[in-house]
Amino acid sequence: MRPTAEVAVREPAELGEGPTWDPAAGRLIWVDILSSRIHTYDPSSGRRTVMATEQHVGAAKPRAGGGLVVNLRDGVGLYDRDGAFCWLARDPVPGRRGNDAAVAPDGALWAGTMRYDEREAGGSLSRIGPDGGVAVVPDAVTVSNGTGWSPDGRLMYYIDSPTRRIDVFDVEGEHIRNRRTFAVVEPGAGWPDGLTVDAEGCVWTALWDGAAVRRYTPDGRLDLIVDLPVRRPTSCAFGGPDLADLYVSSARTGLLAPHPLSGSLLVLADAGRGVPEVPFAG
Repeated sequence: MRPTAEVAVREPAELGEGPTWDPAAGRLIWVDILSSRIHTYDPSSGRRTVMATEQHVGAAKPRAGGGLVVNLRDGVGLYDRDGAFCWLARDPVPGRRGNDAAVAPDGALWAGTMRYDEREAGGSLSRIGPDGGVAVVPDAVTVSNGTGWSPDGRLMYYIDSPTRRIDVFDVEGEHIRNRRTFAVVEPGAGWPDGLTVDAEGCVWTALWDGAAVRRYTPDGRLDLIVDLPVRRPTSCAFGGPDLADLYVSSARTGLLAPHPLSGSLLVLADAGRGVPEVPFAG
Protein backbone atom coordinates (compact mmCIF):
# COMPACT_ATOMS: atom_id res chain seq x y z
CA MET A 1 0.00 0.00 0.00
CA ARG A 2 1.26 3.47 -0.89
CA PRO A 3 1.94 5.47 2.30
CA THR A 4 0.10 8.74 2.87
CA ALA A 5 1.26 11.84 4.69
CA GLU A 6 -0.18 12.96 8.00
CA VAL A 7 0.79 15.82 10.30
CA ALA A 8 3.12 14.82 13.13
CA VAL A 9 3.78 18.36 14.40
CA ARG A 10 1.99 21.39 13.03
CA GLU A 11 4.60 24.15 13.02
CA PRO A 12 5.11 27.26 10.83
CA ALA A 13 8.84 26.66 10.45
CA GLU A 14 10.58 29.04 8.08
CA LEU A 15 13.05 26.40 6.96
CA GLY A 16 12.47 23.09 8.71
CA GLU A 17 15.29 20.63 8.02
CA GLY A 18 17.21 17.52 9.00
CA PRO A 19 14.86 15.14 10.87
CA THR A 20 16.89 12.62 12.87
CA TRP A 21 15.71 9.82 15.14
CA ASP A 22 17.41 9.75 18.55
CA PRO A 23 16.91 6.15 19.77
CA ALA A 24 18.43 6.76 23.21
CA ALA A 25 15.80 9.40 23.97
CA GLY A 26 12.99 7.97 21.82
CA ARG A 27 12.48 11.27 20.05
CA LEU A 28 12.83 12.99 16.72
CA ILE A 29 15.17 15.97 16.36
CA TRP A 30 14.90 18.55 13.60
CA VAL A 31 15.80 22.20 13.08
CA ASP A 32 14.33 25.43 11.78
CA ILE A 33 17.41 26.90 10.14
CA LEU A 34 16.35 30.52 9.68
CA SER A 35 14.61 30.75 13.04
CA SER A 36 17.71 29.37 14.82
CA ARG A 37 15.75 26.69 16.68
CA ILE A 38 16.20 23.00 17.44
CA HIS A 39 12.95 21.05 17.87
CA THR A 40 12.35 17.65 19.45
CA TYR A 41 9.23 15.48 19.38
CA ASP A 42 8.39 12.27 21.26
CA PRO A 43 5.71 10.47 19.20
CA SER A 44 4.74 8.16 22.07
CA SER A 45 3.85 11.00 24.45
CA GLY A 46 3.48 13.97 22.14
CA ARG A 47 6.03 15.89 24.22
CA ARG A 48 7.89 18.64 22.40
CA THR A 49 10.82 20.90 23.21
CA VAL A 50 12.28 23.91 21.41
CA MET A 51 15.80 25.23 21.99
CA ALA A 52 17.11 28.50 20.54
CA THR A 53 20.61 28.73 19.10
CA GLU A 54 22.66 31.90 18.72
CA GLN A 55 23.20 31.33 14.99
CA HIS A 56 21.34 29.80 12.07
CA VAL A 57 21.49 26.04 12.59
CA GLY A 58 21.63 23.71 9.59
CA ALA A 59 21.55 20.41 11.46
CA ALA A 60 21.50 18.89 14.96
CA LYS A 61 22.49 15.27 15.65
CA PRO A 62 22.75 13.22 18.87
CA ARG A 63 26.14 12.66 20.49
CA ALA A 64 27.23 9.29 21.88
CA GLY A 65 27.67 10.71 25.38
CA GLY A 66 24.52 12.82 25.31
CA GLY A 67 23.89 16.30 24.00
CA LEU A 68 24.03 17.42 20.39
CA VAL A 69 26.48 18.23 17.63
CA VAL A 70 25.25 21.18 15.54
CA ASN A 71 26.14 22.61 12.14
CA LEU A 72 25.91 26.37 12.67
CA ARG A 73 26.56 29.44 10.55
CA ASP A 74 30.19 29.70 11.62
CA GLY A 75 31.09 26.04 12.02
CA VAL A 76 30.37 22.91 14.03
CA GLY A 77 29.71 23.06 17.77
CA LEU A 78 28.77 20.82 20.67
CA TYR A 79 26.02 21.04 23.27
CA ASP A 80 26.46 19.00 26.44
CA ARG A 81 23.57 17.34 28.28
CA ASP A 82 23.20 20.43 30.48
CA GLY A 83 23.09 22.81 27.50
CA ALA A 84 26.67 24.09 27.78
CA PHE A 85 28.11 24.96 24.36
CA CYS A 86 31.59 24.90 22.85
CA TRP A 87 33.00 25.10 19.34
CA LEU A 88 34.45 21.94 17.81
CA ALA A 89 35.48 23.28 14.39
CA ARG A 90 34.90 27.00 13.88
CA ASP A 91 35.41 28.42 10.39
CA PRO A 92 33.40 31.63 9.82
CA VAL A 93 33.10 32.77 6.19
CA PRO A 94 31.09 35.95 5.47
CA GLY A 95 27.91 35.16 3.56
CA ARG A 96 28.10 31.41 4.21
CA ARG A 97 26.24 29.14 6.65
CA GLY A 98 26.04 25.52 7.66
CA ASN A 99 23.36 23.44 5.99
CA ASP A 100 22.50 19.73 6.12
CA ALA A 101 24.77 17.24 7.91
CA ALA A 102 24.82 13.53 8.71
CA VAL A 103 26.76 11.13 10.94
CA ALA A 104 28.67 8.35 9.17
CA PRO A 105 28.80 4.74 10.36
CA ASP A 106 32.23 5.47 11.91
CA GLY A 107 30.77 8.26 14.08
CA ALA A 108 32.21 11.21 12.12
CA LEU A 109 30.05 14.14 11.03
CA TRP A 110 29.79 15.04 7.37
CA ALA A 111 28.74 18.70 7.35
CA GLY A 112 27.76 20.84 4.40
CA THR A 113 27.70 24.58 3.84
CA MET A 114 26.20 26.99 1.31
CA ARG A 115 26.18 30.69 0.50
CA TYR A 116 23.10 32.64 1.53
CA ASP A 117 22.92 33.89 -2.05
CA GLU A 118 23.46 30.30 -3.33
CA ARG A 119 26.42 31.42 -5.41
CA GLU A 120 27.82 28.62 -7.54
CA ALA A 121 30.68 26.71 -5.91
CA GLY A 122 30.30 28.80 -2.74
CA GLY A 123 29.60 25.86 -0.45
CA SER A 124 31.56 22.91 0.86
CA LEU A 125 31.36 19.38 2.24
CA SER A 126 33.66 18.35 5.09
CA ARG A 127 34.27 15.38 7.35
CA ILE A 128 34.62 16.42 10.99
CA GLY A 129 36.15 13.81 13.25
CA PRO A 130 35.34 13.36 16.96
CA ASP A 131 38.54 15.26 17.81
CA GLY A 132 37.53 18.25 15.65
CA GLY A 133 39.83 17.36 12.76
CA VAL A 134 38.46 18.64 9.46
CA ALA A 135 38.95 17.14 6.00
CA VAL A 136 37.34 19.11 3.17
CA VAL A 137 36.13 17.26 0.09
CA PRO A 138 37.79 19.04 -2.85
CA ASP A 139 34.83 18.80 -5.24
CA ALA A 140 33.00 22.09 -5.97
CA VAL A 141 29.73 22.39 -4.02
CA THR A 142 26.94 24.97 -4.28
CA VAL A 143 24.07 23.90 -1.96
CA SER A 144 25.25 20.94 0.11
CA ASN A 145 22.28 18.82 1.13
CA GLY A 146 21.39 15.17 1.68
CA THR A 147 24.04 12.69 2.79
CA GLY A 148 23.54 9.03 3.69
CA TRP A 149 25.15 5.58 3.61
CA SER A 150 24.19 2.17 2.29
CA PRO A 151 23.29 -0.37 5.00
CA ASP A 152 26.72 -2.03 4.66
CA GLY A 153 28.52 1.34 4.87
CA ARG A 154 30.36 0.83 1.58
CA LEU A 155 28.56 3.60 -0.35
CA MET A 156 27.86 7.24 0.48
CA TYR A 157 25.03 9.09 -1.27
CA TYR A 158 25.16 12.86 -1.63
CA ILE A 159 23.10 15.72 -3.06
CA ASP A 160 24.29 19.13 -4.25
CA SER A 161 20.80 20.39 -5.02
CA PRO A 162 21.37 22.60 -8.12
CA THR A 163 22.86 19.63 -9.98
CA ARG A 164 19.48 17.82 -9.73
CA ARG A 165 21.49 14.66 -9.05
CA ILE A 166 21.87 12.14 -6.30
CA ASP A 167 25.53 11.11 -6.52
CA VAL A 168 27.21 8.09 -4.96
CA PHE A 169 30.77 7.53 -3.73
CA ASP A 170 32.71 4.45 -2.70
CA VAL A 171 33.73 4.62 0.97
CA GLU A 172 37.32 3.68 1.78
CA GLY A 173 37.99 4.18 5.48
CA GLU A 174 37.72 7.89 6.21
CA HIS A 175 37.79 8.77 2.51
CA ILE A 176 35.31 8.76 -0.38
CA ARG A 177 36.24 7.94 -3.98
CA ASN A 178 34.82 7.48 -7.45
CA ARG A 179 31.96 10.00 -7.49
CA ARG A 180 29.28 9.09 -10.02
CA THR A 181 25.61 9.74 -10.77
CA PHE A 182 23.10 7.51 -8.97
CA ALA A 183 19.86 9.20 -10.08
CA VAL A 184 18.69 12.44 -11.72
CA VAL A 185 15.54 14.42 -10.92
CA GLU A 186 14.05 15.69 -14.15
CA PRO A 187 13.33 19.44 -14.65
CA GLY A 188 9.89 20.43 -13.41
CA ALA A 189 9.77 17.76 -10.70
CA GLY A 190 11.51 19.85 -8.03
CA TRP A 191 15.03 19.84 -6.60
CA PRO A 192 16.49 16.95 -4.59
CA ASP A 193 17.13 18.09 -1.02
CA GLY A 194 17.66 15.86 2.02
CA LEU A 195 17.82 12.07 1.83
CA THR A 196 17.79 8.89 3.86
CA VAL A 197 18.61 5.25 3.06
CA ASP A 198 16.37 2.41 4.24
CA ALA A 199 17.24 -1.12 5.36
CA GLU A 200 16.75 -2.46 1.82
CA GLY A 201 19.30 0.03 0.47
CA CYS A 202 16.66 2.20 -1.20
CA VAL A 203 17.32 5.96 -1.25
CA TRP A 204 14.50 8.35 -0.28
CA THR A 205 14.73 12.04 -1.08
CA ALA A 206 12.52 15.07 -0.47
CA LEU A 207 11.84 17.29 -3.49
CA TRP A 208 12.01 21.04 -2.79
CA ASP A 209 9.36 22.74 -4.95
CA GLY A 210 8.23 19.24 -5.93
CA ALA A 211 5.68 18.55 -3.16
CA ALA A 212 6.78 14.92 -2.91
CA VAL A 213 9.25 12.36 -1.63
CA ARG A 214 10.75 9.75 -3.94
CA ARG A 215 12.24 6.31 -3.37
CA TYR A 216 14.95 4.91 -5.61
CA THR A 217 16.02 1.26 -5.62
CA PRO A 218 19.71 0.41 -4.99
CA ASP A 219 20.30 0.34 -8.75
CA GLY A 220 18.98 3.91 -9.12
CA ARG A 221 15.52 3.09 -10.46
CA LEU A 222 12.63 5.32 -9.35
CA ASP A 223 9.95 3.06 -7.90
CA LEU A 224 7.79 5.25 -5.64
CA ILE A 225 6.54 8.85 -5.52
CA VAL A 226 4.49 10.01 -2.53
CA ASP A 227 2.72 13.35 -2.97
CA LEU A 228 2.73 15.73 0.00
CA PRO A 229 0.48 18.64 1.02
CA VAL A 230 3.47 21.02 1.16
CA ARG A 231 5.34 22.48 -1.79
CA ARG A 232 8.74 22.56 -0.13
CA PRO A 233 9.59 19.34 1.70
CA THR A 234 13.23 19.49 2.73
CA SER A 235 14.41 16.18 4.16
CA CYS A 236 13.27 12.82 5.49
CA ALA A 237 14.30 10.20 8.06
CA PHE A 238 12.89 7.00 9.50
CA GLY A 239 11.88 7.09 13.14
CA GLY A 240 9.74 5.53 15.82
CA PRO A 241 10.53 2.43 17.92
CA ASP A 242 10.61 0.19 14.82
CA LEU A 243 12.11 2.80 12.49
CA ALA A 244 9.04 2.22 10.33
CA ASP A 245 7.68 5.75 10.01
CA LEU A 246 9.16 8.24 7.56
CA TYR A 247 9.26 11.79 8.96
CA VAL A 248 9.46 14.68 6.50
CA SER A 249 10.43 18.26 7.36
CA SER A 250 9.22 21.21 5.30
CA ALA A 251 9.64 24.94 4.74
CA ARG A 252 7.53 28.01 4.08
CA THR A 253 10.32 30.46 3.29
CA GLY A 254 10.04 32.17 -0.11
CA LEU A 255 6.44 31.13 -0.71
CA LEU A 256 4.04 33.95 -1.53
CA ALA A 257 1.06 31.87 -0.45
CA PRO A 258 2.28 28.97 1.70
CA HIS A 259 -0.03 26.04 2.33
CA PRO A 260 -1.35 26.03 5.93
CA LEU A 261 0.86 23.00 6.64
CA SER A 262 4.03 24.50 5.15
CA GLY A 263 6.77 24.29 7.77
CA SER A 264 5.16 21.36 9.57
CA LEU A 265 6.72 17.99 10.32
CA LEU A 266 4.88 15.29 8.39
CA VAL A 267 4.90 11.52 8.85
CA LEU A 268 4.31 8.60 6.48
CA ALA A 269 3.33 5.77 8.82
CA ASP A 270 4.76 2.32 8.11
CA ALA A 271 6.56 3.53 4.98
CA GLY A 272 9.40 0.99 5.30
CA ARG A 273 12.25 0.23 7.67
CA GLY A 274 15.11 2.54 8.44
CA VAL A 275 18.70 1.87 9.43
CA PRO A 276 19.62 2.84 13.03
CA GLU A 277 21.42 6.18 13.01
CA VAL A 278 24.83 6.33 14.61
CA PRO A 279 25.42 9.13 17.15
CA PHE A 280 28.34 11.49 16.71
CA ALA A 281 31.35 9.99 18.49
CA GLY A 282 32.68 13.31 19.83
